[in-house]
Order: sequence, then C-alpha cells, then structure tokens
Amino acid sequence: MAPVRHPYPRRDVTTDDAGRVMNWARNAELAPAGSSASVVSATSEAEVSALLASRPGRVRVVGNRMSSGRLLAPVEGEVLLDVVALRGLLARGDDWATFAGGTTMQEVYDVLAEHGRELPASPGVIAEQTLAGALATGTHGQGLQQSSIGDTVLSMRLVLADGTVEEFAADHPWFGALQLGLGSLGVVTAVTLRTVPGRILTCAKSASSAATLESDLVAWNHDHEMSKAWWFPEDERVHVWTAREATAAEAEEHRAGGGALVERTERSTAMNEAVDAALAHMRADTRIVDSQGKPFRTVTRFKDFSDVTGDVYQVFMRGIATPQINVEIGVPLERAAAVVQELRDWYDRTNPHLHYPIILRATGPSRAWLSPSHGQDTLYFGFVVYYAEDGSLSTEGAEFLVEVEKLLAAHGGRPHWGKYFDPDLYDWSALYPRFEEFAAVRDALDPERVFLNAFTDRLFARASVGAAA
Repeated sequence: MAPVRHPYPRRDVTTDDAGRVMNWARNAELAPAGSSASVVSATSEAEVSALLASRPGRVRVVGNRMSSGRLLAPVEGEVLLDVVALRGLLARGDDWATFAGGTTMQEVYDVLAEHGRELPASPGVIAEQTLAGALATGTHGQGLQQSSIGDTVLSMRLVLADGTVEEFAADHPWFGALQLGLGSLGVVTAVTLRTVPGRILTCAKSASSAATLESDLVAWNHDHEMSKAWWFPEDERVHVWTAREATAAEAEEHRAGGGALVERTERSTAMNEAVDAALAHMRADTRIVDSQGKPFRTVTRFKDFSDVTGDVYQVFMRGIATPQINVEIGVPLERAAAVVQELRDWYDRTNPHLHYPIILRATGPSRAWLSPSHGQDTLYFGFVVYYAEDGSLSTEGAEFLVEVEKLLAAHGGRPHWGKYFDPDLYDWSALYPRFEEFAAVRDALDPERVFLNAFTDRLFARASVGAAA
C-alpha cells in the first residue's frame, strides 16, 4: 500500500540560519535569506503604533515563535514585528494584574506567585510562549471548572491596523473574538487578567488499566478539580494525575522546603514497562542516541513516579520544549467514550509506533468564539511524534497522525490553532457557531487585511464572502 501523504514539515538541522528567520522548532521558515521581508523589533506601544500608521504593508507579529509556523507564514514584502521587548507587569490590583503582551507566561506566573496570586485557569505545559501568543492560539490547561487562559482576561489593549490604539473590556460585544484572535485582529500590547488567591495543591499520581478508560475519563474529570491522563494503548495502561487542595500538613511541608515542589519518597514502578516500550519505539524511529536528550526525558519522567505538592504552576507546567509534531484535537466530552473506543479498535488493527502516550485533558466551556472548547465541556486528545536525528519524521509516525486526526475530525473535533492540523478536514462555519461573526469583526478591525497571511486569508475568505452576500 502506498504511504499516506502528510502535511508535516521536515526539520532543519543545520546550525547556520544564513540570514533566515526560523520558528522555535526550526521546521518553518518565517523569512528566507535575501527576502524583502524584514524583522522590526518594537520596544513600546508607541513604536508599534508608528509602524502601523506608516502603512508598511502586511505585518506578522512574532513573539517567541512557538507556533507550528502556519500562523506566522511569510508574505513577500511583509514586516515581521517582534514584540518580545514589550514585557513585564504594568499594573496590579487586589484581584487583577496587567501585563505587556510580550511577557512570557513564565514571567506572568512568577510575578503572580510572588504576590500570592494565580490565574483562575490551569496553565499550559510550556512557559516560553508570550502572553499574547498564548491568547492568540487558545492555550489551556485542564479542569472542567475552568477553560482557556483567554477566559481569565478582563480587558485587552490593541494597536489596530491603522496605528490607532483601542482598549476592549470584557463587556464589549466583540470580546469573544479578541479572546482568541489568531493574531489577525491587531497587536496586543497589554492584557489585564483576573487573579485569585494562590493555593497549594497535592497531585496524586496513579496507574490503572485502560479497560474502563471510557467511563474513568468522565469520573476523573467530574470528581476532581483538575485531572490529566496519559494513555499507553500498546500496554493498555493509563497514567493519571488528579489534583486537590493540599492539607494543612502538606502545605506546611511545602513552605518548610522553601516553596519548592515536594516529591514524596514513596515511588511507583507501575508505568515503567509501558514507558520502556515507548522509548524503544522512539529510539528505533528517531535514531537519537542521547538517552538524556529532551525527547527521551519527556517520557522517562513517567517512570518511578510519586505524588507531589506545590502550586499549580509547579504541578502542571512541566512541559519540556523539544521539536516535535504535536496534534491536539478537542472533542465534546459527551463523545469522548466513543472516540476512545474507536482509537482502541484502530490501534489494535494498525499497531502504530507511539513515541509518546495519548494525552487526555478536559476543560469546561470557553467564551472565546474560536476556542475548541467554545460552549461545551471538551476533552482534548494530544498526539506527539518526535523528529529523527536528521530532521525527518518516521513514515509510520506521520501516517499515524494523519489517520488519527481524520478519526477525531469525524466526531466534531476542533483542532488546537497553534499546533498541527489539516485544514481540509474541517468545516469551520459548522464547527464554530460564531465563525462568521468573528470574520466580520476581523473585517471591521482590519479592512485592508494587514494582519492576514496565506493561511488566514483562506480561512476567512468564504466567511467574508458569505457576510457580504
């Protein structure tokens, strides 16, 4: 049988950019050497405003370039606007904090923790992305009592396409578009976030059979404020984290340790066999020889596990940024059991190599119009394939991602905007009830399409035509 064609890019493993601008994973070129595209760094909102008022043509905003690359794809003659210098805490109140758009999520969390505060949303696993970038792509954590980072926003300040500056509060009729804007509405220069008192959590880690995963997933998420699971289908094992507020004694132990994450001395080897099988597949497919390298560390951390106590960021923001193809699709929680069963049946038929377990996270409904969890409890299924030493992807791994995305799309799946997906699988207007409204807001804020690129041009073209008709 002929191999399945896949849309995933090869990674560039050369060390010399030769004048090019690359994304973080070096698998997307944002501006080629010798291109008329240029990178302009802004250090203030006034500089952003002056640049846009000068009508420079198309503008793509780049932060720490953690996106898959599609949202940052270059257009000949455009300006790449680097906003990472616009960072830091701008103002703070009892239950809110305002940060510049280029502030990294790590800095946001560090500042909040320093003041005994946290966001009312569990963090994503990667801390290097900017706040504006996290909002633009729908970064989320886990927990049915919360949703994306964008759902904690109280107001947002943008420089619009004509250089004017406008602030939008949560009661603005367009706010649901701004909470997840795909970088297509303006340059986010300041974001005010709702904060709540910081807490200390204890995360219980366990291993269980996947035989009852369909019902267990619902129970874990309904019975605990935050839950996350990793499914190893080859061994039909599941590694589960469930978090609760720490007891007084557990919180005191955390304080006595200087606020560092507390790891229990009792450790479990229940996941070691499943982890070793995944590592064997990774070694065979990637030919990476450094067993202590980042790809291997993302999986070996599940061996000899123990319960932990710490703040929400210490417990859940544990990601290791390493180049990979990451596909994440959110499906309505009510359909999760059917998806699990189809995945199990499909896995049994095809026996693909998995470098990493299937990641299972749920959130409550989001108010953001283009959030995959808009209007519904959502279970996110995450899939990872790592690059080989030469920058290629294993054919089997790539085919696995293609086929599994088709399966989830057929169940009404909505892809994470900042990760990898095949846009031809989705009818955006059918998936998102307010998609045309978003397109209309986009047209109103940027009628000259300053902030669009090839991908977003295509994304909104049909909606704009429909609105005009």
